[in-house]
Amino acid sequence: MPDHVLVDPTRRYPKPPFKKQAQPWPGLAGKMEPPPDHGETSYQGSGRLAGRKALITGGDSGMGRAAAIAYAREGADVAINYFPTEEPDAQEVIALIRKEGRKGAAIPGDLREEAFCNQLVDRAIKELGGLDIVVCNAARQQTRASILDVSSEDFDATMKTNIYAPFWIIKAALPHLKPGACIIGTTSEQAYDPSPELYDYAQTKAATMNYVKSLAKQLGPKGIRVNGVAPGPIWTPLQVSGGATMEKLEKFGGQTPLSRPGQPAELASIYVQLAAADASYATGQVYGSAGGSGQP
Repeated sequence: MPDHVLVDPTRRYPKPPFKKQAQPWPGLAGKMEPPPDHGETSYQGSGRLAGRKALITGGDSGMGRAAAIAYAREGADVAINYFPTEEPDAQEVIALIRKEGRKGAAIPGDLREEAFCNQLVDRAIKELGGLDIVVCNAARQQTRASILDVSSEDFDATMKTNIYAPFWIIKAALPHLKPGACIIGTTSEQAYDPSPELYDYAQTKAATMNYVKSLAKQLGPKGIRVNGVAPGPIWTPLQVSGGATMEKLEKFGGQTPLSRPGQPAELASIYVQLAAADASYATGQVYGSAGGSGQP
């Protein structure tokens, strides 16, 4: 798109009402109506991440997929992790990465298992020949009207996916990260303004924001930057696989000043910026993208 063409952000993408739709967890982007835009046809790179090597969890769909496509088009080799049932989405991403002439590694598995998280880092390093960008993006979100409806199994699964997994992955990756490397966590507007029906998920996003700031202080002297991205309502499989009620899904994003949900493609450039060397003074920061409704 030429730089001189202004695009009205309120009209760029679909607005509610959306069709009611449900999928088994964790859902597939390829079955959503309308399909999310991850930048497949729009993102254009300019070599900002040439030669870099990235691991992205949840890289099959949503912001992880948008980041994976953008990273490859900016010159990076990319390994993506995803739940095994998300294979169809993942293979689309790998094909797009390889189309750019970059290495694309598909590593399915369950992040709730510490042993797998360790194996994931080892495999990414082996297949890419190193590692210098770690994006902890995968998350579990299940809507529950009351805390009484959240089982211990539910709570455990959300904590393991959203908090334990980044802990295990970062611990495994850190000995391999050199000065100039970076870690990026996906937090949420839920960290600042939690919804009543996302009791467990919102807690994990506040914790993500916190570990970003803590690790940034710890790793800054080592030359390793740590930042976060805080999306608002974004059109991803998270919503149609139990993350939102049908009533909320139908109106999804309509409460924002832009009157619509965001698309993953609209956050791709943020993940690129936080990984790029020209953002070398940005660490401990949380970049919001919430259509005017979120904080920071």
